[in-house]
Amino acid sequence: MNENFSTFHHLECASCGQRFAKTEPLNLCPLCHQPLFARYDLERAAQLIDRSSFAKRESGLWRFHEILPIERPENVISLGEGGTPLVKANRLAAELGFNNLYLKDESLNPTGSFKARGLSAAVSKAFELGIRKVALPTAGNAGGAAAAYAAKAGMKAFVAMPADTPAPFLIECEQCGAEVERIDGLISDCAKRVAEKMRQESGWFDLSTLKEPYRVEGKKTMAYELTEQFGWSLPDAIIYPTGGGTGLIGMWKAFHEMEQLGWIGKERPRMISVQAEGCAPIVEAFIQGHEKATPAKNAQTIALGLRVPGAVGDFLILRAIRESGGEAVAVSDDALMQGVRTLGSTEGIFAAPEGGATVAALQTLKETGILHENERIVLFITGGGAKYAELF
Repeated sequence: MNENFSTFHHLECASCGQRFAKTEPLNLCPLCHQPLFARYDLERAAQLIDRSSFAKRESGLWRFHEILPIERPENVISLGEGGTPLVKANRLAAELGFNNLYLKDESLNPTGSFKARGLSAAVSKAFELGIRKVALPTAGNAGGAAAAYAAKAGMKAFVAMPADTPAPFLIECEQCGAEVERIDGLISDCAKRVAEKMRQESGWFDLSTLKEPYRVEGKKTMAYELTEQFGWSLPDAIIYPTGGGTGLIGMWKAFHEMEQLGWIGKERPRMISVQAEGCAPIVEAFIQGHEKATPAKNAQTIALGLRVPGAVGDFLILRAIRESGGEAVAVSDDALMQGVRTLGSTEGIFAAPEGGATVAALQTLKETGILHENERIVLFITGGGAKYAELF
């Protein structure tokens, strides 16, 4: 083992705090069945690296390897993920009445979305632990990323996706060698099929959102990159499209890690979650003051990444929003599709509907006085629009 490659130390339940050894494949906490987090020896990490170290490294997710969970460099399964641009959106800002608006464009990742980050980390760790068969439900992009990284690793992948998922997502999974089943229903119904598959056949490992500890580790690198791109300072607010919420949770985790490393202070951006009106369990729980969300009934939205009736990490999403002084807002399908058009016509970025939702939310947040024109605000464009072409 290369002890300087990673300072990964143990797993810890995000709810009950119980610690577990890092050597065994685990999904949820064995005691309370809540998500597990990877924890690091951050004192040693601070001795190995400081924030100036990264200027000398190649761009990409794995430049942060000391604070990622893979312990041997030969087990990293990479397609070149990470290192996405932070774009100053001057024309979009002028259109919407802001002065300091930025876009973190995750559509330039392999497989076209931020899901590449999480699946690179999760598949890499599964490979390191000796797992060779992975399964997950998907709304679209996670399935394509899982199929691609599993193919790169020489692993088998099983993907369950809703029957109404646009064809490009299915084709991507199949062309990367995954076994795909289309399920009548939502991603929650696909999760039931994955569980059934694992009961029927031995050897499969569940890579569902926050049902294993490592997808969130890949996603957290968005915060490390963003902070570095801002010269190790933080924006005033982050607007993030939220389905399962792994990216928001991962970034909040990363900010705390960076403070412990001495790279930032106690300041934090306001974390703003945006969902679709037809599926807004986090927004409803936030407004009602609840610590957990009630799953949405009859969830409907054309933004498939937002069509997640119930998030495993709902309490972690809500905690991050509240601790940051943030907000949760829902937008209509018409508004988020207009957001896609506005984003494309001003900044030349053809975003997936989830990215359009951040533009629609920004307009609402200004109208209600929650965000102001001079604040430094980052919109996360989590994926590209080409796979959704049939919607336009």
